[in-house]
Amino acid sequence: MTKKIMNRDDEKEPWDVDGSVLREEPDVRVPYDLEERTALFGETIIDFCAEIPLGPRTNRLVDQLTGCGTSIGANYGEADDALSKKDFAKTIGICRKEARETLFFLRMVARACPDLKPKARRLWSEANELHLIFSKIRRTTLKNLKSE
Repeated sequence: MTKKIMNRDDEKEPWDVDGSVLREEPDVRVPYDLEERTALFGETIIDFCAEIPLGPRTNRLVDQLTGCGTSIGANYGEADDALSKKDFAKTIGICRKEARETLFFLRMVARACPDLKPKARRLWSEANELHLIFSKIRRTTLKNLKSE
């Protein structure tokens, strides 16, 4: 499998589309390589968390969001190296849970810092897509395990 190295300074984030316009297809395509997509998402979460003003209401949110948002890619890498189909299904399930947790904490950050709501909404959309992707992968893997 060939991986394209992306220069992050020259390109828009794949999920960074103007929220006021509904488009069938975004200007920038999301990478099909799920490992790269989750890594880019984790990097973007780190950058987003750096913008959140620290204080009593947000310190815990930043820690939680950084943890769950970056662990999606780490767990996907672990699933990719799984030793069995059962192990793969279990680890993909963890990716799914981390994506769902990311959805929750993005919502909480949007509430705590209303000025960051547009960025949080775009990240929420990508986290939701990742959650749906991992849900489908897990369902298909479990279905295939039952049929064996």
